[in-house]
Amino acid sequence: MRKRICFVLLAFSWSMVVHAQKTKAVRNLDLNPFYGSILLHNPDISHLIREHPGGVILGFNRKTFGEEAWEQRFGFPDEGISFIYQDMGTSTLGKNYGLYLHYNFYLLKRHLKMRIGQGIAYASSPYDAITNFRNNAYGSDFMSSTYLMLQFNKERIWNRLGINAGITLVHYSNANVRAPNTSTNTLGLTAGILYELQAEQPGIEEYKRWPKEPVTEGVRLNLVFRSGINESDVVGSGQFPFYIFSAYADKRLAQVSAIQVGTDVFFSNFLKELIAFQSNSFPEMPVDPNADYKRVGVFIGHELFINKLTVITQLGYYVYYPFDFEGRVYNRVGIKRYFGSKWFGAISLKSHGAKAEGIEFGVGIRL
Repeated sequence: MRKRICFVLLAFSWSMVVHAQKTKAVRNLDLNPFYGSILLHNPDISHLIREHPGGVILGFNRKTFGEEAWEQRFGFPDEGISFIYQDMGTSTLGKNYGLYLHYNFYLLKRHLKMRIGQGIAYASSPYDAITNFRNNAYGSDFMSSTYLMLQFNKERIWNRLGINAGITLVHYSNANVRAPNTSTNTLGLTAGILYELQAEQPGIEEYKRWPKEPVTEGVRLNLVFRSGINESDVVGSGQFPFYIFSAYADKRLAQVSAIQVGTDVFFSNFLKELIAFQSNSFPEMPVDPNADYKRVGVFIGHELFINKLTVITQLGYYVYYPFDFEGRVYNRVGIKRYFGSKWFGAISLKSHGAKAEGIEFGVGIRL
């Protein structure tokens, strides 16, 4: 699992570097220290919130100027790679180190910057049954991580130096790859500097404009196979593979969005172990030891087309639900990367509300 996550992240990083070499080379670096608090999203981590965590975010950004039509549609965002070092404030949680791909989107004449970053983080002090049993937030040393930043942005205040200031939210979770997995969310204040790597400042005439094109696509059929490994919340119950087969139709509403409706069939092997455990260890629970571990759901969704990358959000309901696990409603968020006009790879997080079930790695075709 760790190797798969690292490979995907490196592949996306390499794709961005190659793309940057073929386009206008206007880049900058930013350094943003932050200081804040761990949010109490779950009472089970209250014993871990003792100090204020702090850290630093280092970012490398490439500006876009409309070489491709999607760049104009999203207000000429930046593409970038970033690194986060965070001291969680306690020896139990330790320190986290993260590597991310991100986009910077701009508003208010580019004075308001919103960054969205997704990557992988390494925890220096994960859960250990003997040496670190109090850490019920991080069950593994490698975790999925997402961060958001909303900042006031002012470039070239003095020569090539500018400033950033605002708020940031950093999330760490291994998505139940291994228990425990209560996760953490850090909300912090941040202020930093921005350094332009080019002496010249690009003018408005350098931005390319594209004509608006009508949407002519009809309904498309998508077939997806997803897989991964996960574990129930019972520590030490073991990691098991899961398999998901999905079919859905989508209709493009605009250049940037499409709606979806479809079905999922889940083969979640960790539920076999959980059903056996609960039926044998807790006879007072109404668990049938012969209950089926499979589930079938129907969902509606949305796909946001950025470039070859898209963002998916889906909300589903189990219509076949023989064993009660976290409720009938589920949701999925993730990214897709198209290779050509039909084939795509996907990474997504499937959860029940804020309770993650697993990270899904998928391959599919859009017919």
